[in-house]
Amino acid sequence: MLGIAEICSLLIHICMSAPQLPFDWNHIRAFLATAEEGSLSAAARRLKLTQPTLGRQVAALEDDLGLLLFERVGRSLSLTAAGAELLQEVRAMGAAADRVALVASGQSQSIEGRVAITASDVYSAYLLPEALRALRLRAPKLTIDVVAANDIRDLMRREADIAIRHVRPDQPDLIARMVREDTAHFYAARRYLDRAGRPESMADLAAHDFVNFGDVERTLEYLVPLGVPVTADNFRIGSQSGLAAWELVRQGFGIAPMSDSVAKGQDVERVLPDMDPFVFPIWLTTHRELHTSRRIRLVFDLLANHLAIKP
Repeated sequence: MLGIAEICSLLIHICMSAPQLPFDWNHIRAFLATAEEGSLSAAARRLKLTQPTLGRQVAALEDDLGLLLFERVGRSLSLTAAGAELLQEVRAMGAAADRVALVASGQSQSIEGRVAITASDVYSAYLLPEALRALRLRAPKLTIDVVAANDIRDLMRREADIAIRHVRPDQPDLIARMVREDTAHFYAARRYLDRAGRPESMADLAAHDFVNFGDVERTLEYLVPLGVPVTADNFRIGSQSGLAAWELVRQGFGIAPMSDSVAKGQDVERVLPDMDPFVFPIWLTTHRELHTSRRIRLVFDLLANHLAIKP
């Protein structure tokens, strides 16, 4: 049976120059995804494979190596000692493969193909369409995939090509441009304010209902130091979906902070209109290699120019 050092050398040799050997990168990729996800079902979803297909690929790698890489613990899979040691090397190979894909994509000078843009669901719905309309006129053969997600997508793994974020990324291989600072205020539906009364001071907010966007504790950690007198009792309804939470505000369930760019022109009323706004940056981010791609650069620059203009 091969030792781990010999296996790792063999795997590197396979990926570089030996397709005639009995196992391939698909099996290695299946092992890596299963190890990182902890189950065949989750790994299959990540790789967009059926669970039986993924299971066969992992089993094939175990057969080729003569090693047991996983053992079942309840409904999850746990790495064996050999699997854990192998994972360290395979992760490095996976990162190298990702970088090869990035470099290849970055060298493309075509203005055709797919570009994935990730932003929060609220920004995706309310701010991106105007920019994408201009982009369609400029490059009609591009295929744009809007990844509306409130978590931070991993550009290094190509979950998206360009990200719109409110924090500057710290990975050295990413480049970012702060396109502008956005502002936000508290907003509520007029029918809610007609019923509950319009606050005249910050202290009045303590008596009002609030709609929560995600985690209440994190919201309080942000609002309370700013002097907003709210507790968890003020948040009786909310959603992890920004779009759902904003619709609850529009439907009269309570007050919530919202970007002035998003709230403008909607059927909501600014609460405490004279208070200082919340200020936060808008960062546009892409991978350094992708920034040399003509299509990525085109989309990046167009988004930057569009988002720099405050509606």
